[in-house]
Amino acid sequence: MEPNTLPSSRYRLVSRFQIFVWTLFDFANTSFSVIVVAVGYSLYFKDVVAGGSGRGDFLWGIAVSISMFITALISPVLGAAADFSSRRKRFLFGFTLASILCTALLFFVQEGMIVTGMFLFIIANIGFEGGLVFYDAFLPTLTTERSYGRVSGYGFAMGYLGSLTTLIIAMPLYAGGFTAENLPNVRTSFLIAAVIFLSFSSPLFFFFRDHKVTFERKPSYLVAGIQRVRETIGHLKNYKNVARFLLAFFIYNDGILTVISFASIFAQQSLNFTLKEIIFLFATVQGSGIVGSIVFGVVTDKIGPKKTININLILWLIIVTSSFFVQSKEAFFIIAIFAGSSLGASQSASRSLMALLTPKEREAEFFGFYDGLCGKASAVIGTFVFGLISYATGSQRMAIISVALFFIVGFILLQRVDDTRSAHALQN
Repeated sequence: MEPNTLPSSRYRLVSRFQIFVWTLFDFANTSFSVIVVAVGYSLYFKDVVAGGSGRGDFLWGIAVSISMFITALISPVLGAAADFSSRRKRFLFGFTLASILCTALLFFVQEGMIVTGMFLFIIANIGFEGGLVFYDAFLPTLTTERSYGRVSGYGFAMGYLGSLTTLIIAMPLYAGGFTAENLPNVRTSFLIAAVIFLSFSSPLFFFFRDHKVTFERKPSYLVAGIQRVRETIGHLKNYKNVARFLLAFFIYNDGILTVISFASIFAQQSLNFTLKEIIFLFATVQGSGIVGSIVFGVVTDKIGPKKTININLILWLIIVTSSFFVQSKEAFFIIAIFAGSSLGASQSASRSLMALLTPKEREAEFFGFYDGLCGKASAVIGTFVFGLISYATGSQRMAIISVALFFIVGFILLQRVDDTRSAHALQN
């Protein structure tokens, strides 16, 4: 029996179950983003692997930039290949497995192993970020345009719940800081992140199925992907609203990813946060992120994703400006609460707007541009600039205020996007 002939109650049950399984992947992969990117490994790499030298910010910025640059190069091609071959789940599995394995191997990275530490992180981050291309492309198949914001918000809320859960589990391991006696405990947190990533991502691979496609002659997916990307670039003028949004997203997402990559390092160096306080700080961020994702997910469906993004870009501008002037830990905790709620909201609304503007027949390919060329390539610039300014001036406050420019320009460019019509109508 075809899905559209199922009784409505059974169809709703199947859809809700698929949405739940889809959101579990968000729960899983945020264990990597919070422990490796945001809190644990970023600080461990700077203070222990790089020896706590002044070049730590710069080296970490380079590692993040390289991983994002490579992801930006391959994501559109892989996204197009996934559309052509209808093998999104298989691509997602490969990237996810690479990220999990390299995350686990971070346990063996010790003092002075800069090249190894950067290499494993780069591969793990490519796996994490590259997999999002295929994960996000499932969204339009799960629900209707009317509920994109809500379902996307559920995913981000589940992600923040996963981050919070991971932090609670890992918190005792960081109680001793980066002392020689406690370093094995810190490295154990990387294994925990890998196990959580593996455990909660598995249901998607068991319960989601790829559509089978039969060919008279098996095509080269890579060649097909390259051809489709070239075709998309050549005809991007026919999707003006998509192009306008991608440009705006490229700019303001640069600021968001830069804040994520350096928030814990800024708290430690500029405000003298202890490791335990940083863990608690990010637990607070995840908690506010859950609320922000759910609340703004509903708001997005009420007022539209573009207006929701506008509101949050103004909030981001206030957040980074306040961070430049902040002097106390208590004030930074308040800033972190707003940052957490705005983080989930802006990312969820952006994913919803992209789904709204994207033609159905090119979902994975266009999400490749969204997650890859625009999402990941933007982080190449922001993280590099932050690390460079911090290293050159010796002031992270000067580096953080530079991020405000990305939110201002992104806000201006977003006003050119028309979100009042359907994806097909928006081609012109």
